[in-house]
Amino acid sequence: MPTSPRPAARVTAKRAPKKVALPASKPFLRFHHSRELRVRTLEILETIENAERPTAYSGHLGDLVLELTDSGMDQYFLQSLKAAKANFVVQQSAALGLSGVQKLMGAVIRNVIGRMDDRQLLSVCGSIRRFMA
Repeated sequence: MPTSPRPAARVTAKRAPKKVALPASKPFLRFHHSRELRVRTLEILETIENAERPTAYSGHLGDLVLELTDSGMDQYFLQSLKAAKANFVVQQSAALGLSGVQKLMGAVIRNVIGRMDDRQLLSVCGSIRRFMA
């Protein structure tokens, strides 16, 4: 007895991935830094926020931003390589590369912060405080 041809497979549209409820705030990443860096950060922020002329402390803020950046890159990248047990050459190459990036960034960051007015410096201080919360 001849069999009837099979019906064509039903084509279904792919379903969109289930949407996950996101918190009201934007996502963020944080890193751990030393107690000494935290104390120095708070001292510099307080000094700038209470100064009559915050621009007088722009160099201190530039140095702080660079130190925080260095600490974050170390935490996110170099410590991750160590935890992953990357070989010594890879770790040293990464450290050397980051050192070069930090020197270049340092010049740019100091230049940008050095040109900011009081209001802009206070805005950067406020952002750093929010990142610390």
